[in-house]
Amino acid sequence: MALQAQDDFLAKQYFNDGEFDKAVVFYEKLVSDNPRRTDYSEALVACYQQLERYLDAETFLLNKIEDSYAFPTFFVELGYNYTLQEQPDKATLYFQKAIEKIDENPNFGYSVGYRFQKYALLDEAIAAYTRAMSLKPELNYDFQLARIYGEQGDIEKMYQSYLNLIYEGKSTRTNVLRNIDDFISEDPSDDNNIKLRKILLKNAQKNPNLLWNELLSWLFVQQRQYSSAFAQEKAIFKRKESPSLDRLSNLGEVAMDGGDIDTATEVFEYIVDNTQDPSTKLNAQLSLIDIDLLSANDKRLNAVEKQFETLLEIYGYDNKTLQLQIAYANFLAFKKGRPSPAIAMLKRSLEEPLSRFGQAYLKMALGDILVFDQKFNQALIYFSQVQKSLKNDVIGQDARFKVAQTSFYKSDFDWALTQLKVLRSSTSQLMANDAMQLSLLISDNSLEDSTQTALKKYARADLLAYQNKTQEAVEVLEDILQNHKGEKIEDEALLKQGKLLEGQKKYDAAKFNYQKIVEFYSEGILADDAHFALADLYERVFQEPDNAKIHYEKIIYNYQDSYYFPQARKNYRRLRGDTIN
Repeated sequence: MALQAQDDFLAKQYFNDGEFDKAVVFYEKLVSDNPRRTDYSEALVACYQQLERYLDAETFLLNKIEDSYAFPTFFVELGYNYTLQEQPDKATLYFQKAIEKIDENPNFGYSVGYRFQKYALLDEAIAAYTRAMSLKPELNYDFQLARIYGEQGDIEKMYQSYLNLIYEGKSTRTNVLRNIDDFISEDPSDDNNIKLRKILLKNAQKNPNLLWNELLSWLFVQQRQYSSAFAQEKAIFKRKESPSLDRLSNLGEVAMDGGDIDTATEVFEYIVDNTQDPSTKLNAQLSLIDIDLLSANDKRLNAVEKQFETLLEIYGYDNKTLQLQIAYANFLAFKKGRPSPAIAMLKRSLEEPLSRFGQAYLKMALGDILVFDQKFNQALIYFSQVQKSLKNDVIGQDARFKVAQTSFYKSDFDWALTQLKVLRSSTSQLMANDAMQLSLLISDNSLEDSTQTALKKYARADLLAYQNKTQEAVEVLEDILQNHKGEKIEDEALLKQGKLLEGQKKYDAAKFNYQKIVEFYSEGILADDAHFALADLYERVFQEPDNAKIHYEKIIYNYQDSYYFPQARKNYRRLRGDTIN
């Protein structure tokens, strides 16, 4: 057995290295000793074919199929071998025999179909899969068929095969929609989008299942047609035996994130009017307040404050209204600039009987407001308590990051680094990315400047930005750019200032900052951030899609490990107008 294992190892190694003249010697021996090992037989045939010893392969395969128990894939191999010899009639004959073998045992459908796919014999693969499914209905090869139809450009059949998988419960909706998403775009007039919409409507007419409405809603969301998705979701809600407003809540959030404030408002108002559940109603009311705060002046802020007070009168202060209490506290601190009453309210709430998670959420919110109020040591106490209480939970990791961030604000850079080293291995890519960037910011700018003068200024600017003192933050960053030119912190200051300038709608100034990063710091860790920011500005603000494509392309080809890579590739394909036919 040890000798056979060695022969097996050497055969595979020579094969993988393309040394087929050496591999064939070992595979001939392995096949002789193990005549029923199909993997050895197939590898031997492949060696013969690579060496153009087609007659040897033919003789070997003809001998194999004489056995009444011959595995049907050998018929495919023989047919393919005739294809290589330019004998199409013989090839077709043995391909057909392979398909006929499925009549004897429908379970052969997968292996035969897969082998046809391997050789790009797509029509034969379809015949194998469909014959097996017709003979044994419990078999399902719709996933394989969908992929083949996609390769052939038969988009309608591909869509229907994927939809069958969802309808019959053979695959999760998430997996199927991930595949369909590769074929559609955000453009409702795209040919592939139109085809999918027509198929969904046709299925809905044949079989009035709510699934088709749900998938139509999904398609409308991908096309950013949130109002059309809302119409579908209302129909679903009205027809369901046990209606839930969760789907509508999700749609409202997606519409708000997508910038369709009117539809988001309609959705949340619909939820308020149609729910009997106090928690669902409160969440929708809080979302409506969030919408009001998107463009609130002082008069509007006063009106929102009264809304919060009214909601607290209705729902009260208890463990079921923590979200309301935290939202009101954040409003008082971050929007009204009144942290003291916010802190007092949350401290009172902590005295109530709460679950471990309830306490954690309150302490995190309280810590955030204490940081805003520059009471760093008090904030660190609350963050550390959450970190220890829920160290294996995401909120525990978030608390550790806040400990690092707060330590950074108070210029305790060594302790911040200690926390960040743990977080760089976080399971959350976003958390790990944020931890890595802050860690590198501290370490890079501590080595170059032992007094950490520029780093302390940057921490000050970061805190000012957190306190919504945007102009002051911009000015501190400008001080860094003027007085610390050429130092490593320059690209960090440029990026941070660029983001703040965007918030002030000073888009040309922001663009100037990002361009300096890609020009002078193209090898730095923030180059991909700057390229993505430029692409977003060109696409969203300046309406220059060609320039946006240039920067997305830079990320795709030069920064493949970037956090932005998946979104950059998706945006690039959309701007290029990719369709798959």
